[in-house]
Amino acid sequence: MAGQKILVIDDSKVIRVRVREMLPQGNFEVLEAKDGEEGLKLIRQARPNLIMLDFLLPKVSGWEVYQKVQAHAELSKIPLVIMSGREEEVMEKIPKPFEKHFFAFIAKPFEKKQLTEAIKSAMVLAKRKPLPEAAAAPSSEAGTADIQAMTLKMAKMQAEIDALKKQMSQVIAIIKQKLK
Repeated sequence: MAGQKILVIDDSKVIRVRVREMLPQGNFEVLEAKDGEEGLKLIRQARPNLIMLDFLLPKVSGWEVYQKVQAHAELSKIPLVIMSGREEEVMEKIPKPFEKHFFAFIAKPFEKKQLTEAIKSAMVLAKRKPLPEAAAAPSSEAGTADIQAMTLKMAKMQAEIDALKKQMSQVIAIIKQKLK
């Protein structure tokens, strides 16, 4: 794994240093961000091979960082480990099982073995993650079928609108007759 970049986004210097010290020396370039804003900037610039994200962060929360990463097709494939001392706060936003959301969770404080297992799990989960629907290019045949189906729906809706307009005109005519 030489040359792999791991981004640790945590407002605690102790956690950032602890993660750096737990990783095998020389195998990783550890990048650090002290808040979500700095973390997002580094994610976009450095394109890390793994993100370790604290859920409770200043400026931009870990939840917001998670949402922005997941919304971007290319970034959403980066293995992710969410760290928190308060698992219930993560669960308020993202229901368990976390694997269903394709990230690993590690409770703080953690030991080297737990960190290693979380990183391995995040790597496996990221490989299983399907591309977001917007990023998956439909085949031209499927795209044509979708367009035809939408065209038919639009025609049906237009017919319904025309019928409603006609009914409305009739109702207005009846009301005008009653008012005379």
